[in-house]
Amino acid sequence: MEILHRQQQQQHQQHHQQRQQQQHQQQHQQQQPQQQQQHQQQQQQQQQQLGMNRSAWSSMPPLSQSSNQQALIPTSILNPAGNSLVNVNNGMSSNNLLPSPSALTSQGGGSGSQSQHKLFLLQAGAGNEEGEIMELIKELLDSKMREGALQELSKKREMYDDLALVLWHSFGIMSALLQEITQVYPYLLPATLSAHASNRVCNALALLQCVASHAETRSLFLNAHIPLFLYPFLNTTSKTRPFEYLRLTSLGVIGALVKQNDNSDVINFLLSTEIIPLCLRIMETGSELSKTVAIFIVQKILLDDLGLAYICQTYERFYAVGTVLSNMVNQLVESQAVRLLKHVVRCYLRLSDNPRAREALRACLPEPLRDASFSALLKGDMATKRCLANLLMHLSD
Repeated sequence: MEILHRQQQQQHQQHHQQRQQQQHQQQHQQQQPQQQQQHQQQQQQQQQQLGMNRSAWSSMPPLSQSSNQQALIPTSILNPAGNSLVNVNNGMSSNNLLPSPSALTSQGGGSGSQSQHKLFLLQAGAGNEEGEIMELIKELLDSKMREGALQELSKKREMYDDLALVLWHSFGIMSALLQEITQVYPYLLPATLSAHASNRVCNALALLQCVASHAETRSLFLNAHIPLFLYPFLNTTSKTRPFEYLRLTSLGVIGALVKQNDNSDVINFLLSTEIIPLCLRIMETGSELSKTVAIFIVQKILLDDLGLAYICQTYERFYAVGTVLSNMVNQLVESQAVRLLKHVVRCYLRLSDNPRAREALRACLPEPLRDASFSALLKGDMATKRCLANLLMHLSD
């Protein structure tokens, strides 16, 4: 009986296994058409994408016959047959980075300008020094060589007036600079940014400042909202040297934007962001140099009619600015920092142009600005003395 029972169990197990195998085969047969269909769809999508990329490359402006450079997007990432992609330096060929003159014109660089003519000479390698700059720019796309290239370019950036044009219009360069910025975000909070990392990202910021200050790239820089990438740096509160250096260099980029006389678009953009509260906090807690750049930015915003109207629109905004300025005046009595005092006086003078702000300042202007506390400090600065006298005259009317 036991033997018979065991045989029945074995037969039952074998039958169960056979049923499972049959079900698995049926499921596999049902899934095969679906998998084939999905595979075909993926192939079609890849072909469509490749076709779109090809059409984008083929639609690039024709090359100038007088230029040795290829189009803005390097065609060397296609194999000789032109029918498949190959990996060359992660999709970027360092020999084909620079745009042709016609490509620059199509991107709004301004045709026929003297600065573009200089740029074309740089592209053609008009001299040994210019050729060195071109090589350094190419090295920015190589992650292993980027740090050294950043350092050298930041040192040489003031030697070439149109370096900004090359940086902006060269393929992949702005993305590489933004990558340098975003990769240090994780070290902002908690505050673990090293001096080495701070120096490296500040070199990238120095090149962005070059782009921000150039007349032909400033609007492009602004329309791309690149200043927003700097706000996490301005929002830090650590007083260690790496963070202070990072904030100061970031402020320099914003300062380069507002420094130009025709900056209404810049002011309009900045007012739509949180730049004023960020600057106010730095004006209270930053180093003297950071305070100077931050109050310079606030002063330039106030000098614009839209900026003055914005700050004086509500009492809360005026109170925030007025409180920080008042605290700075009290600190200046001890520090005697004349650079800061110049900007503080000019900010108050501009605020007094608004009727409501002028009425409030009659009651809350800090006493050191009314008495002779800064007479000795301003003895040799006639311009600031006149500004202070005009301020007191406005408030006495």
